[in-house]
Amino acid sequence: MTQHLYILTGASRGMGRAMAEQLLAPSNTLLCLSRHPAEALALQATQVGCQLVQWSLDLEHSLEASTQLTTWLALATSNTWASATLINNAGVMPPVVPLSEADPLALAQALRVGLETPLLLTAVFLHATQAWHVPRRVLNISSGLGRRAMASQTGYCAAKAGMDHFTRCLALEEARKPQGAKVCALAPGVIDTDMQVQLRGAQASAFPDRENFVALKNQGQLASPAEAARQILDYLARPDFGSHPVGDLRDAP
Repeated sequence: MTQHLYILTGASRGMGRAMAEQLLAPSNTLLCLSRHPAEALALQATQVGCQLVQWSLDLEHSLEASTQLTTWLALATSNTWASATLINNAGVMPPVVPLSEADPLALAQALRVGLETPLLLTAVFLHATQAWHVPRRVLNISSGLGRRAMASQTGYCAAKAGMDHFTRCLALEEARKPQGAKVCALAPGVIDTDMQVQLRGAQASAFPDRENFVALKNQGQLASPAEAARQILDYLARPDFGSHPVGDLRDAP
């Protein structure tokens, strides 16, 4: 048992890409699920001697993603791994408008990518690895917007609130098992990603909080994707990971 298995969604850009880059190590096997695999990431993996697998998947198709992961994990020999970790990072923010003006297709996509697919992937991961006698972890990348209501953010807030609550339920279930997985829904704070660009670019008449996000950028209060990724992976490696099923990096000691 020499390899640590990491399964990461949304690894092609932003904070997910930064996490993927920081997980590249000879002791790790990294499976990335993204719409567009990154050629540069494959080159980096070769250079450092990391086993990297990239799947080109649209995570809106939750059943396809979960079926493919089921098949892959069934072929993975349990005595290969020293630990197994699933990181549900992918998310989609629908257009920033009131719900009465929202596109149903965009809302459905946001809920599938941000809630339905993580739920299915987690179910598959835990079922396939339940007989593996190694530490198992599920890290769900959440958001402060899952805990704070915001106008014109209904779809995204709903997805993240659902993620938080399914993580709470999951923590209760896994705590009852002799070798249950450690789970946490972690909010990383405000990160300088495309989602922040989307929020700052929204129409002020449709998004009353727009100027707050503009101020965060202008005042240099956004963390870089690389720094946020480092803090997340440090949190994941803590011995007390999972002691709180819902957390926020900004509150972490």
